[in-house]
This record gives sequence, C-alpha cells and structure tokens, in this order.
Amino acid sequence: MDNALRILVVDDEASYCEVLAMILQDAGHRVRQCTKSTEAPDLIRAETFDLVISDLIMPDMDGVALLREAKSHSPGLFFIIMTAFGTIENAVEAMRLGAFTYIIKGSDPRQLLEEVGRIGRLKRTRDGDAEAETPQEPYLMSTKNPGYRQILQMAKKSAASGTSVLIFGESGVGKEVLARYIHRESKRRAHTFLPVNCHTFADNLLESELFGHEKGAFTGATGSRIGRFEAAGKGTLFLDEIGDMPPATQAKLLRTLETKTLSRIGSNDELTVDFRLISATNKNIEEEIQKGSFREDLFYRISTIMLHVPPLRERPEDISALIGHFLKKAQATLELGEVTMDPAIMEFLLEYRYPGNIRELRNIIERLLVLSDNGLIRADALPVYMGKDAPGALDELFEKRYSLRELRAEVESRYIKKLLRKNRENTAETARELGISVRHLLNKMSDYHVREEAPQEAPERER
Repeated sequence: MDNALRILVVDDEASYCEVLAMILQDAGHRVRQCTKSTEAPDLIRAETFDLVISDLIMPDMDGVALLREAKSHSPGLFFIIMTAFGTIENAVEAMRLGAFTYIIKGSDPRQLLEEVGRIGRLKRTRDGDAEAETPQEPYLMSTKNPGYRQILQMAKKSAASGTSVLIFGESGVGKEVLARYIHRESKRRAHTFLPVNCHTFADNLLESELFGHEKGAFTGATGSRIGRFEAAGKGTLFLDEIGDMPPATQAKLLRTLETKTLSRIGSNDELTVDFRLISATNKNIEEEIQKGSFREDLFYRISTIMLHVPPLRERPEDISALIGHFLKKAQATLELGEVTMDPAIMEFLLEYRYPGNIRELRNIIERLLVLSDNGLIRADALPVYMGKDAPGALDELFEKRYSLRELRAEVESRYIKKLLRKNRENTAETARELGISVRHLLNKMSDYHVREEAPQEAPERER
C-alpha cells in the first residue's frame, strides 16, 4: 500500500483502542496501541511514527498535553484528536496548536480513514521531496541568497571528493536535504542513502542500531540483526544530530571510521564496511568538546568539509518561492481546487521569522490549506503560537549596540519599509497610517535612505 502509515493509537479505553487499531490495520496501516497516555511520549521518542491518533480526554495526560510533547520531539509528526461532542471546542483549540484535524468519537469510520488517507498523500509528497531533491528542484537547490548559494557550491564540490562532511544548522533548515543532494552528486549515487537520527534513540539502543547485534547479546535480542553501518553498503550513511551521540558510541564510531571495520554487539568477528559518512548537528560542537561531551578526535575525523545551512530568517529573499512551492504541492496532494489567500496572510508569512525554519513553513502551508473554507485561506487558520514570534525582530536589535537615536532610526526605517510594501509603495496611504504628512514621510525616507520601489505584482496564486 503506497500510503501505508506507522500509526500510534492512544486511548485509555482498551476496547475502543483495539477497535480503532483493527480498522486501521484492515486499511493496510501498521498500528501500535497505547492505553496509558503517560507512556506515549516514550514510545514516540523510541520508535518512528507518521501519525498519532489520540483521545482528547484521558487521565494523567490529556490529548492536548500529549500533542505538545509529540510536537516538541517530532515537529513533522501528524496528529489527530478523537473527541466527544461536548469537547469539540477543545479539539478545535488542539488544531490551532498543530493537530491535523479532529474526529468525533462514534462517527462513521470512513471519515477517519479519509483523513488518514489525506495524511498518507501528504507524507508521500514529503517523501517524494526528500527523494527527489536534486538540482531540478529549484525551491531547495537554488537560492537568491548569496551566502546559501556559496554553501551549495561547496556541497557540490565536496560530493565528488568522497570525504566526510559535517553539516551545521538549526532544526528544520534542511540539513538532510543537503546531505541527500551531496549523495546524489557523488560516485555513490547508485547505492543506498541511509539516514539515522541519533537523538531518537536511547543511549543503549543507538549502539545496537548502528553496529547491529547477535542473538542473545542482551535481554530482548531474540535474533541477529545487522546495523546501519552494514546496511549502508557502499552508499552514504547520514548521522543526523550526531552531537547527541553518547561518548561510548563515539569511541566505537571513531574506530570504525579509522579501520573501516566493526564488530556487532555480542560478536568477536570483525566485518569490513565501506560507506561514506555525512553528519549533521544543531549544536555548537566546539562548546560540546569543551564540556567533554563530544570527542575532539572524532570531530576532526568527521569534519573534513564543514557546511553551515543558514536559518530561513537569514534567507528572506527565498521565502516567497518556498511558499509558492509548498502551496502547489499541498494543493495537489489534498486534491483542492483553486484557492485564494487573504493578502494579510501572505504579508505575515513574508515577515514571520520561522524559528522552525523550512519545516515549520511547510507545515504552516499544509495547515492553512487543510483549514481553508471553500477555497479561501483565512487569517484565523494561522497557528496560535505564531503571534508570539513578533518580538523577535526587537530581540535582534537589542543584541546590537545602538544609541537611542540609532535605535529609533532603525525601528522607524524598518516600519516604514514594511508599510510601504503593504501599501504597494503608496506614500499617501502609508503617511495616513503613520499619522504624519506625506512631506514628513518623504523627509524620513530621505533621512533613512528608504527608496520607493515599483509596486510588485501579486504572486500568481493571489491573482
């Protein structure tokens, strides 16, 4: 089944949990059940799920609290809330916090399967993006930002060398996308690209995941299992969040990189491996080395080439193209007709600072389309947390050393530029909103070197 999902069902009513699991399994999905909501976060951290379906009202931890926990660990995880008629208002609030949708308990199971099907199509689109991120995908592998353009050029050059690459960047900036690009440009492109997120495994499980184990090596090892190093074959192994790797595993990794050999847990036999390593982290590795939590010798071994992916807020010139791409992809996946976006939303999306970077932008666009009303994307569909980012620009200013005169000039010039863009360079309307005369505005524009620009055409989707 192309759209088969790995689903975690959470409900304190064991019988309902069982019925729901059977319905989903009959539709071809792989389902894990959990009747204690407090155990669900550990399952989400230990295993990989595409979707969580949770009851809203549960003892100890309700569905909203679980939603927050799940999203903090896996921002891209889909989440469906199951609710009774009397708690629909709370379920709607859960959607504003990031839930995909809500389903009323006792409703036709086909409604749930339809929503799960939509999620499956969205996931397939995401996977398609990940698998096809090549130079032909201009929204990711081309940029108007000079700094990021230089990083892409370095990535292409490093691809041919076969050396180890370490990618730095905040969560959600596209580190795995860049790693896949390097793999596809390399001589190993015909072989496997195998990603492993070190953060998602407990310390005692990560070593087994990477090196494999023999039957009986530890409690629960009921059979032999090859690790990711072996599974990568002659391809590329991508270790994401390598900064979270425990010290003991770091030592074994260093030896494997130096000798190109490994031993499975519970075995004395050495196996030869041949893979290329690309690593990524959102941590400051130099600080981790000083704290003693990351080996300096391993750092030098994995960082022959170092690439830094800038956060989306440092690439404002690329945001418009990304919005257009994600709108088009999500619209096709959700099988929606023509949609219209409130101009205020587009303005907000272009100004928002995206602490979650490209991943957050993609999720926001998907959410806006899911909540669109008869083809109209309304401002009240924006996640409630987005308004909390408004002070971010001021925080940036406060980090710099300005005199009061300089600070006032910087704030005023930014605000004038923003209003001019919103009013399509109409100085009379901008002056009215500022509460000053047009002459006063023109004088400020001259003082702050703010020049009028030709009004830009609205994005194609808004025409």
